[in-house]
Amino acid sequence: MRANAAGYAMRRFPGRRLVSDMYRTAGLQDEIVELIPALRAFARSFHRNANDADDLVQETLAKALANLDQFDQGTRLKSWLFTIMRNTFCTKFRITRREAPGANKCVSGDGVAQPSQEWTIRAKELEEACNLLPEHYRSVLQYVVIEGRSYDAAAERFGCAIGTVKSRINRARQQLAARLGEDTH
Repeated sequence: MRANAAGYAMRRFPGRRLVSDMYRTAGLQDEIVELIPALRAFARSFHRNANDADDLVQETLAKALANLDQFDQGTRLKSWLFTIMRNTFCTKFRITRREAPGANKCVSGDGVAQPSQEWTIRAKELEEACNLLPEHYRSVLQYVVIEGRSYDAAAERFGCAIGTVKSRINRARQQLAARLGEDTH
């Protein structure tokens, strides 16, 4: 008879809950509060970051409280909550994988590429300026600066002192800077 009365009340007043349902809901809410530490521990198995795990717990609790009427009395509340959490995580994971912004290399993140024309022109100007240097400056500059050899090796190759090599490189740099319009100071 009681089941029929409850069924009648739900059909007749669908927006209202019976008093017994309200007590049941309040009891379930208390049990859910007791299970929050277990939910946090389970969420940590999905997320290493504590904030992400707490967000997952919060979303699970919100879904569970919104759907308490779907919980079957006689089943384990903890299992029901864990299932909600697992399904929430899987759904978010699928969405994130499908809609991840910036997952692939995108040219929008590269910034502005500088034009290469200026460097090409500057390289030609440098080459022309180097060709105008006296031979003894140009050869020492190429040997030490461009080829990356030591001052000792240059002094040996050109048959002069290390100080002379350093002096020739310095004068070559000054002449290049003057021809290219660069300030040497």
